[in-house]
Amino acid sequence: MASDRVMIEPATPDALDEVWAIEQACFSAPWTRKMLAAELSGNPFAHFLLAKCPDPLSEALVIAGYFCFWIVFEEVRLMNLAVLVPFRRQGIATRLVCAALRTGLERGANRAMLEVRASNQEALTLYDRLGFRQAATRTRYYTNPDEDAVLMDMAPLQLATLCEPPPGELQKPSSRTTVHGPV
Repeated sequence: MASDRVMIEPATPDALDEVWAIEQACFSAPWTRKMLAAELSGNPFAHFLLAKCPDPLSEALVIAGYFCFWIVFEEVRLMNLAVLVPFRRQGIATRLVCAALRTGLERGANRAMLEVRASNQEALTLYDRLGFRQAATRTRYYTNPDEDAVLMDMAPLQLATLCEPPPGELQKPSSRTTVHGPV
């Protein structure tokens, strides 16, 4: 499956169970269900995107990953990005991050920042390819296992060439990347 078969859309609270299952499958220290619910419906800065794509066996649309990010004034804060193992290395994470950065630009953000585990080479490579640069390190920031966080930022905020839509794909309207307010 190529990334051009991925649909990026805003998450709604009814996706909580699937998002929580992805969270638990992808992280050694996952957010709790309550934390995810708060981000989905209670945090006015939070934006939550889902990546849906055809299941390789049934072709039914499934949630392959999600991305939680905040837009706080002029800054996009990348919070949690997760893609299920069978769907990795297909451009889904790139599409999710690009949608977040595009939304930030549309809303007047001029900078983006994130923290990532120092051992997460795939994520570090992705963010580097998108134009983020290492800014600092936070010692023992993560637990289970204890690990440093690499702080990365992008200033000014801009879209990398990787963020251009695949050939033949129409650019989705910005309303597809916004999140509904508290429910």
